[in-house]
Amino acid sequence: MSNALTTQQTNLLLRSARSGYTLIEVLIVVTVLGIAASLSVPAFKQTGVFRVQSALRTIVSDITELQSDALAMQQGRAIVFDVEKGSYITCRVPGTTVDPTVDAITTRMIGGTTYGDATFKNINFNNTATLIFDELGAPVAAAGSNTPAADGSLEVVGSGQVFRITVQGYTGRVMVTKISGD
Repeated sequence: MSNALTTQQTNLLLRSARSGYTLIEVLIVVTVLGIAASLSVPAFKQTGVFRVQSALRTIVSDITELQSDALAMQQGRAIVFDVEKGSYITCRVPGTTVDPTVDAITTRMIGGTTYGDATFKNINFNNTATLIFDELGAPVAAAGSNTPAADGSLEVVGSGQVFRITVQGYTGRVMVTKISGD
């Protein structure tokens, strides 16, 4: 028997010596994972921003839907904002009064974690917190009135951002303006 290794034994030894990772390979993998983590952390921090923007879109959508509903049903509609509860109620306006306890259509909570703890402030629709549409979908000064409303607005605040939603008098056009934030 010879002391020399056969080709098969040599290949087996080389494979077993190469079965682990080198230090360079491990460092490269750790560096790539570190870069990936550093890119994803800022995205997680901005979820509050996206939630507040979602609240903003929801409010605008509800305003335009209510305006269309007033026209389609040929009956007044209103949105009553409640700053303390961080909510609003959409309701029918069958006559000359707005009564959300009797004529409510939907109630929406904006305050809370779903919408990034968004809040309302500076609500002014004809010096009230109620936006009223007549049967043609136009903003009016009071329930049952034919007097066109002046421009009205409210601000949505949260996650370091402030947005203003403006509803134009006469036309009812809804506009959003970013007041401050990242």
